[in-house]
Amino acid sequence: MNHIHQSNKLDEKFINKIAFLDSRQREYLIPPETLIRQMPIQKEYTLLDVGAGTGFFTIPMAENTSNKVYALDPDRRMLSVIEEKAKEKGLTNIEMIQDYIENLSIQKNSIDFAMASLILHEVSSLTKALSNIFDVLKTGGHLLCLEYERDDLIIEGPPMSIRISSEELREALSLTGFEIVKNTRINDAIYTVLAVKKEK
Repeated sequence: MNHIHQSNKLDEKFINKIAFLDSRQREYLIPPETLIRQMPIQKEYTLLDVGAGTGFFTIPMAENTSNKVYALDPDRRMLSVIEEKAKEKGLTNIEMIQDYIENLSIQKNSIDFAMASLILHEVSSLTKALSNIFDVLKTGGHLLCLEYERDDLIIEGPPMSIRISSEELREALSLTGFEIVKNTRINDAIYTVLAVKKEK
């Protein structure tokens, strides 16, 4: 009996998580279409959404390319949510990958543009995660990272102890072999770093 109760509680937690991820507030924080218009994406690009969640960015990314979009998330239920949304919109170019970034196994040098939205602070190894993304990107391919700034004045967002400051992220990207293209503040809490994979 206790097990069933526990299961319902988990389902409720998951439903609440989806509700938050899809909420108008999050859309206000990060308007996906606005951001995607600023991305160096062309119609024939192969894209990767790292930590895709409910497809907040995956869906508009898929609408902006005639090629494939990989949606990577360790939670199968999140990928099911993306599948439902894709079906509703008649999108057939999304491929789901249930895994962690640290295990990313897409073919090397096959991605034109990757996005890591509010996920890098959750990885077990930032170095490993960035190296894996670097490996799957083509030379000249871009990575756009969105993260919460490590600033004691910003209460909303993940615990301060796991946040990655913009300076720390830029440094980690440079050490991986990326070149920083642009650093932007979306609002008080969230920043973006756009980086490109350079010629070796």
